[in-house]
This record gives sequence, structure tokens and C-alpha cells, in this order.
Amino acid sequence: MVKIIFWSLCCASVVVMMIYYATRLKRLKTVIYGVATGIISLLLINYFGEMIGTSLPLNLFNVSGSIILGVPFVICMVIFNFL
Repeated sequence: MVKIIFWSLCCASVVVMMIYYATRLKRLKTVIYGVATGIISLLLINYFGEMIGTSLPLNLFNVSGSIILGVPFVICMVIFNFL
């Protein structure tokens, strides 16, 4: 049951981001900017996260989440890591 809820939330977030990117005027620029900022923020937290007491591993879930959702995903993962 938990896996079904998890995967449905993941799919819903992907659909929301696709709708967001589709409604933007400069679609390609928005997608590239969102992906780049998400990956850069994940890499920064991975390399320098121990200074603030957290570390996010570079696994498939974190990389795909930061590519699709960007910086908000990385911020939520850092908050969840502290909890």
C-alpha cells in the first residue's frame, strides 16, 4: 500500500511539472534552467553537506527527483534528512 501511494505521488509530481513546463513561453530555457539548478544544488549538498550536518547520496531517486522537480526537491530531502 505504501509503495502504491509513493509511486502515485511520484507520477503526480511528474505530471504537474510537465504541465508547468508546457505552459511556459520559453519552454526549453525553463526546462534547462530547472534541471541545471536541481542538479547543481544536489551536487553542492552532496559535496558540502557535511558542513551543515547532512549528506544526500547520488542515487537514482535523488538524481531523478532533482532533475524533474529541481531545487524544491533537494530542499525537501535535506529537511527530511534532518527529521
